[in-house]
Amino acid sequence: MNKKGWLNRNVAAMGFTSLFSDMSHEMATSILAQFIAIQLQGSAAFLGLIEGLSDFSSSFVKMYSGWFSDKLGKRKPLGILGYAMTGLLIPTFALATSWIHVLVSRILGWVGRGIREAPRDALLADSVEPDSYGHAYGFHRMMDTLGAIIGPSIAFLLLPVIGFRNVFWVSLAPGILSMLVFAVFTREVLGGSEIGERKLGADIRNLPKRFRLFLLAAGVYGMGNFANTLLVLKVTEAFTPTLGMVEASRVGTLLYILLNVGSAIFAYVFGSLGDKYSKRIMLSFAYLIFSIYCIGFIVLSPTIPTYTALFLLAGVETGAIDSTARAYAAELLGANERGTGFGVMSTVDGVGDFISSAVAGSFWTLLSSSFAFAYGAVLGLVAMGMLLVPNTSSRPAKC
Repeated sequence: MNKKGWLNRNVAAMGFTSLFSDMSHEMATSILAQFIAIQLQGSAAFLGLIEGLSDFSSSFVKMYSGWFSDKLGKRKPLGILGYAMTGLLIPTFALATSWIHVLVSRILGWVGRGIREAPRDALLADSVEPDSYGHAYGFHRMMDTLGAIIGPSIAFLLLPVIGFRNVFWVSLAPGILSMLVFAVFTREVLGGSEIGERKLGADIRNLPKRFRLFLLAAGVYGMGNFANTLLVLKVTEAFTPTLGMVEASRVGTLLYILLNVGSAIFAYVFGSLGDKYSKRIMLSFAYLIFSIYCIGFIVLSPTIPTYTALFLLAGVETGAIDSTARAYAAELLGANERGTGFGVMSTVDGVGDFISSAVAGSFWTLLSSSFAFAYGAVLGLVAMGMLLVPNTSSRPAKC
């Protein structure tokens, strides 16, 4: 495949694939907290468990699928399977009569996400030159997040008219589109399995030391970075006494859309800056922003202007992490180890998400939301310090 110019066929196709995929599952995710609280009578602990177990269940699938794409020399078949599973299973929230049903559908949908994620991220790095990693990942995350803006916007408009369950069914259409775009328009780059005999354990142990040091910091951050759905729950709890539960839920959905607007813009901004400056420094700054807005939710009064500012900060942090972490990983990894490396990174993220969502949800339910935000803030600062240690810096990996 011709890599000339970073915005080539593969980069564009994967961008639109992610736009449709996120339009689908974020349409469902943006109203999930309210659906569980209002219709299924669930709590923050249930929501945290659903988010955490879903990410944990897909973690080891991510590692194996990434490694298998290296061994096979093909990324595309795993991507098609993963997008099909997520696009078809998440809309079945519409059939749920208990939070356990939501848990099962979310786990299976997220296993599909795990299957596709590392091979897709590796294919994106395969498709561009090293000096364009930041632009390519920034564009991809921007498109991904545009889908996460459009999906919740549709949910926001349709929820009062057709209700929770019909919104879930509407999310099926973009889910199917994501699978079709990836299947039709992306092209393989590695070109077959000339890599020879490979073992998963050996390939993981042979990943570059600089990459493994980066994973330590990313893992600590992941253990504190609880799901953004808990931010929506915070809004719902804060404004229900004055606005009522339905209107408070709509405010939460609107702020979630705002978060994704910030994420879309700053994914590309931080990705581009990472190509010009240090991806490691950009990522450290993103960890700091996470800690700042966590502290903000503890010390600032719960007003709509205040929460608007905090959700915008959360959007900046989300976009910066999404693009810069992937671009930095691609910089540290060679061509025939990218699938394995991205898979291990995704597994570390998934384990961290399980821990963060479970711990934060439990703190929230048993103590208060302030304990959950304090927990996140402390780990974000620790991760920033670890990443700034000089020996985590790197030179671009050979392709």
